[in-house]
Amino acid sequence: MTGPMFALITAGVTTLLTVAGIGYYLVALWSARAFLRRPRFSASFAPPVSILKPLRGTDPGMAESFGSHCLQEYDGEYEILFGVSSFEDPAAAAVQRLQEEFPERAIRLILCPEVLGPNGKVSNLTQLQPHARYDYLIINDSDIRVGPRYLAQILAPFTPMQDLKPTGLVTALYRGRAHGPRGVGSPTLGSRLEALGIATEFAPGVLTARRLEGGLHFGLGSTLAVSRAALNAIGGLAPLVDYLADDYQLGARVHAAGFCVELAEEVVETSVPGWDLASFFDHQLRWLRTMRESRPGGYAGLMFSYGLAWGMLNLIATAFSLPAIALFSLVLLFRVCLALGVGVGILGDTQVVRNLWLLPLRDLIALGLWAWSYASDTVTWRGESFSLKDGKLERKSPGRTSAPTAPAREHNS
Repeated sequence: MTGPMFALITAGVTTLLTVAGIGYYLVALWSARAFLRRPRFSASFAPPVSILKPLRGTDPGMAESFGSHCLQEYDGEYEILFGVSSFEDPAAAAVQRLQEEFPERAIRLILCPEVLGPNGKVSNLTQLQPHARYDYLIINDSDIRVGPRYLAQILAPFTPMQDLKPTGLVTALYRGRAHGPRGVGSPTLGSRLEALGIATEFAPGVLTARRLEGGLHFGLGSTLAVSRAALNAIGGLAPLVDYLADDYQLGARVHAAGFCVELAEEVVETSVPGWDLASFFDHQLRWLRTMRESRPGGYAGLMFSYGLAWGMLNLIATAFSLPAIALFSLVLLFRVCLALGVGVGILGDTQVVRNLWLLPLRDLIALGLWAWSYASDTVTWRGESFSLKDGKLERKSPGRTSAPTAPAREHNS
């Protein structure tokens, strides 16, 4: 193939992909509008609920995140169960301080010593579940900070509705709060890019999938509220211990069992560590390869969602021709509208405005990592290397695979 012919083909392909990206942005904006205009659930349904929080080590802002769960404006009863693999874990001391600060709350610290599979979080949760007193369970991570109406908003979609399928799982969108190294100082570039991607790429993708698929068919790890009836119908949490995307699997299985999966009105906040660029790349590749295994068709379609990146490549391929500049201006306009509409309008993430200038870089990196994700099935998680096979984790590096099978124990103070 001659040089001019290759340049012509490259220009044509990048032009088509840029136009496809504009189409995706329009669909995503339409999906966001549909979410805002959806029927709202009454927050009057307030059943007793158990909050399960698996712990391992400490996170930036963890104390504030814990405290936000204790300051709920909720008419029903609730308890918070924290699970640790060892009482020597620094997180255990944080829970004990929380118990002292909020003695009126039902807070329990439970030892979960068994290793049931490669997913330590699900292993922990499987041992926590039998200790939960109530028929509605909420699972979220230690770094999730919530508003005072969190429980009311998350439980509202479980309101029994005549002639409608029962709701089995409720999940929530989230925004990321960028941090500096070791949680102090100005946010790192990696942390800012991660938070920007959550608000302007991930959340629009969730809303688009919800609209195009006629509802949500998966869960988000920021919040997984599940009824005990739905959990029993899918065999509990134990079958998920081999999966990396346990949140996706839980939602998909609840949906397959005949229950509705709802996206709550509440938006929560997660802490993004102060990653350097290498750590940011590792985390992104793990997340991308996890999504590739969970939703292979939808994942391949992500190629059409990187309109701004394709527009920049089109500028280079056409030597900055006037039509390419006009097309880039158009795709940039729609990309910014989507970022602000979802990131600020729905998620309430004011960081998006400050970091908007990073959007072209974020989208170029995202496109490159999307392509690179097909090069391997290896992910790095908690310092270990795993292969992903049909979404399941297979350990590659030596590591502990078993532990004493002592029963879970509760620690009260």
